[in-house]
Amino acid sequence: MLYPVKQGKFEQMSRFIKFPLYTFAFILLGLTFGYLTFKMLSFSRTVEMPSLYGKSLVESNELLTGNGLYLKIEGEDYDSTVPSGHILRQDIPAGNKVKEKRGIKVILSKGPRAQSIPMLVNETLLTAETILLQNGLKIAKIIRVHSDIVEKDRIVAQKPEPVEKVSDFITVLVSLGPYQVTYYCPDFKGMSIEKAKELIEKMNLKLETSGEGSNVRSQKPTPGTYVKTGDTVYLQLGWFTLF
Repeated sequence: MLYPVKQGKFEQMSRFIKFPLYTFAFILLGLTFGYLTFKMLSFSRTVEMPSLYGKSLVESNELLTGNGLYLKIEGEDYDSTVPSGHILRQDIPAGNKVKEKRGIKVILSKGPRAQSIPMLVNETLLTAETILLQNGLKIAKIIRVHSDIVEKDRIVAQKPEPVEKVSDFITVLVSLGPYQVTYYCPDFKGMSIEKAKELIEKMNLKLETSGEGSNVRSQKPTPGTYVKTGDTVYLQLGWFTLF
């Protein structure tokens, strides 16, 4: 009479023991599968990233395909050196190791922003910057130089010039005006206006006159005071020479 009771308890214990075993086996199987998958991925072949800079889409695609990679176009940007439709940038630098079957992101060149460089010489720096901005360009370097011909803050020269190849790197030379030299102001009184003009030009001074006549009657600044390049000398003219 007791035997059936013992047998029922034994079956319950067996089921209780089998459940954790099945669970453990399932977990073990999952870990094993995950480990094998990881090992397979970790042993994927790596290749060296080729340089795509300046290459056409066809050439770049052939290079990547031959290395088990593929091309992903991410956008476009202006550039004066790389032809339109060619590779300007790549997200993985050339020479780096990369796994197969990876997409390589690239930026294509849209070519130069402008078809020609505008003439900037004799323009003010502010005006030159505005002109370039309207053409999608900008000044990359400013060099300031003294000039006896071009007034201060105006463009003396530019590189490249309008006839040269378009470039995003534009350099301009901006005038600082004449090189400043300090003089003692000469005594112009009694001097002919022609002779006074000649001397003033040699000293890189500016001249303003008033009155009528062929000779200088008075002046400002007074003789012997300091004047520097670019200063203005005011002369009062008359018809009689003063001694």
